[in-house]
Amino acid sequence: MSTATLVSRDQVENLVRSILQKQFSPGGNGKADGYRPNLVANISARHCHLTQADVDVLFGPGYQLTALKSLYQATDFASNETVAVVGPRQRMIPGVRILGPCRNFSQVELSFTDGISLGIDLPVRLSGDIEGTPGCLLIGPKGSLVLPKGLIRAERHVHMGPKDAEYYGVKHLDRLNMRIHGSCPTVLEGLLVRVHKDWKLEVHIDTDEANCCDLPHASKVELFRP
Repeated sequence: MSTATLVSRDQVENLVRSILQKQFSPGGNGKADGYRPNLVANISARHCHLTQADVDVLFGPGYQLTALKSLYQATDFASNETVAVVGPRQRMIPGVRILGPCRNFSQVELSFTDGISLGIDLPVRLSGDIEGTPGCLLIGPKGSLVLPKGLIRAERHVHMGPKDAEYYGVKHLDRLNMRIHGSCPTVLEGLLVRVHKDWKLEVHIDTDEANCCDLPHASKVELFRP
C-alpha cells in the first residue's frame, strides 16, 4: 500500500518562485523587473573616421566637421563632408562619408564588395584594431594624404548599455547570435558585444550582410546566446 507524500504550501510557493526566477533570469525570456530591450538593427554603410590632423590636410587647417544628421548612438553623427578612397591601380570609391566627432586614429570601414572594387583584401577587424591592415589614398577638397593603414571590414557587432548586457547575460567582448525573420530568414553568428554606459541597444552589420538577409524588410530580429 503506497503512502502519499503531502507537500506543504510553503514548499509549493518556493517551487513556483524558483521556476519564475529561472524564467526571468538574464538571457532568459524576460526580467522580473519588467525590463524589455528595444533592439534596433542598422546597416553600417561605408564610412570613415578621421583624426583632426587628417581633416586639416583634406579640408584645410582648422576645419571642423559639420553635422548632417545625428546617428542612433548619440555620441556620433554623420557629417556633411566626404572623401574619395583610392586603392591600387587607381580604383576609386568617391563620396565616402566621414563620421564625427574626430577620433585619435583614422580608419575606413568598407564592405567585402567594396574591397573587391578597390582591389584590396580587407581584413575583418574590430573598430580601432588597425595594426597590420592595408592603407589607401584619401582625397579631399583641399588636399590628399596616404593613409598607411586603417582599411577594414568592420566585424559585425552589437552596441549595448549595462542593463541590456544584464538582460542577455553577457559582458563586453562576449558573442551573441542574431536571427532575422522575414522573406529571407537568416541567422548571423558571432556578433561581438560592445558595452558602454552611454550606448543604446543597436546591431551593426555591413551592406553585404544586410543584403543577404534582406534586413530592410525583416519582420523581426532577435538576439540570443550561442
